[in-house]
Amino acid sequence: MKSYPSAWPEVSLGDICEFKYGKSLPDGLRAGGDVPVFGSNGRVGFHNEAITQGPSIIVGRKGSFGEINLSPVPCWPIDTTYYIDVSATKADLKWLAYRLSGLGLSRLNRAAAIPGLNRGDAYRKRLLLPPLEEQRRLAAILDQAEALRAKRRAALGQLDTLVQSIFIALLGDPWTNPNRVKRATLSEVTTRITDGTHLTPQFIDCGVPFIFVKNIENGEIDFRTDKFIREDEHEALYRRCPIEAGDILYTIVGATYGQAAPVGTFTKFAFQRHIAHLKPDPSKILPEFLSIVMQLPFVKTQADRWARGAAQPTINLKELREFEILLPSLKLQQHFVQRAAAVQKLKSSYRTSLREMDALFASLQHRAFRGEL
Repeated sequence: MKSYPSAWPEVSLGDICEFKYGKSLPDGLRAGGDVPVFGSNGRVGFHNEAITQGPSIIVGRKGSFGEINLSPVPCWPIDTTYYIDVSATKADLKWLAYRLSGLGLSRLNRAAAIPGLNRGDAYRKRLLLPPLEEQRRLAAILDQAEALRAKRRAALGQLDTLVQSIFIALLGDPWTNPNRVKRATLSEVTTRITDGTHLTPQFIDCGVPFIFVKNIENGEIDFRTDKFIREDEHEALYRRCPIEAGDILYTIVGATYGQAAPVGTFTKFAFQRHIAHLKPDPSKILPEFLSIVMQLPFVKTQADRWARGAAQPTINLKELREFEILLPSLKLQQHFVQRAAAVQKLKSSYRTSLREMDALFASLQHRAFRGEL
């Protein structure tokens, strides 16, 4: 029988769970077994030993603080994270993971230099606590909704494969380059490669959007953010490196490094230093061509080769400038862009649909946590 929220007690997060500290595990000590290793941004490798008891919630503590990941198996959360397993809570872990994602933990940073989550601040968060069986029922409903979103994300991935097939059919396999297409480094086809601000901005409630690595996904920039900066601060950053339509943003730090997205007509925003900014040279390469190429597996493989770091995999700008791509004539570039345009249009439609599903999922979560499902 469904229990109603009037009977649910209001508790502090610290009353129902403990945020345990993760443990350091540098790259060189990871044995590469079947135990996932988690950082603040998600899975960062594998090991042959776990430190958690069974399935676990991983909470970002440093870097991408407040980010929530759920491991269905015992794992090793590293020292930039907190974790919650069966020894740290009596709540249903799936329900608690969903609930944590809706508590706004990423807004609790108090650090001046390195962004971080203080668990004492998290513990003071208030929430309604349904009975255990109700937690499981709500988690099952949210799981079904999440499965639909996962299918749409998978469909987007299949469209990416189609774009790669078009590229190979027209220009050949970029790994073997059977057609002997000219190769070029990114430094040779751009007029500038830099990154976002290294200073910690003074965030305000409303102003110019400030985006992070998590805002770049599926070849698109998501401007939904709760971080904004002042107009004068944006103007100073813009003078340092103007953002223009056709430029490309590329993530270079964290578990989701190697994500590329073109800048569209909206150019009034700023971004963190974990994002690189590429300005194509239109006399050598079409911005649309470079934008697509930067999303292909051939480039991602190079990113994987250069990414290093235990807590936060990082690609240096010097290394990024040496990434190689195939550089056909402008005429062939245009031909590829035209052939890929239909797929890109479909991808855009799918992304819009995914955003709508995300909004519906957020609404569903809100209702679930208020006891309205």
